[in-house]
Amino acid sequence: MPDIPADTPMPTPFVSTVMTVQPEWIDYNGHLNMAYYHVLFDRGIDQAVLLLGLSEEYMKTRQASFFTVEAHVCYLREIGLDDPVRVRLRLLDHDGKRAHFFEELVHAEEGWTAATLEQMSLHVDMTARKAARWPDDVLERLQAMQTAHAGLPVPPQVGRVMKIRR
Repeated sequence: MPDIPADTPMPTPFVSTVMTVQPEWIDYNGHLNMAYYHVLFDRGIDQAVLLLGLSEEYMKTRQASFFTVEAHVCYLREIGLDDPVRVRLRLLDHDGKRAHFFEELVHAEEGWTAATLEQMSLHVDMTARKAARWPDDVLERLQAMQTAHAGLPVPPQVGRVMKIRR
């Protein structure tokens, strides 16, 4: 997919194209296997980061990419075969090397949330295979996205700790 022009307004939040749950993604419980929630989230973020200029062309020409370094998924509702879904994404925060995203996997027709993903990504110099500062043009787009998303309510899953409450 090509870069999206730098002057494109930032959607609030970003919403992906519709994706459909495939038969091979259904597990022995008769619902979407947990691994494919990640596939859908990944496809959603791949669309969203085009707004930041992080296309395949960026990866090739700048010898840089971004890696997920931490992720926390909350599974809220089952998804079934052929269900249409979208990913809603918001940028919670960023700094010189990192981006903190929150994604929701929502039923595209009925609007309910099936799962959420909180994710920390790190910009990486692919030649050195080490963390690297975002280029200035990407930092500008990150700031524009964060500003656009600043007014969105913080979901209750953000910063959630996994533990057995006693």
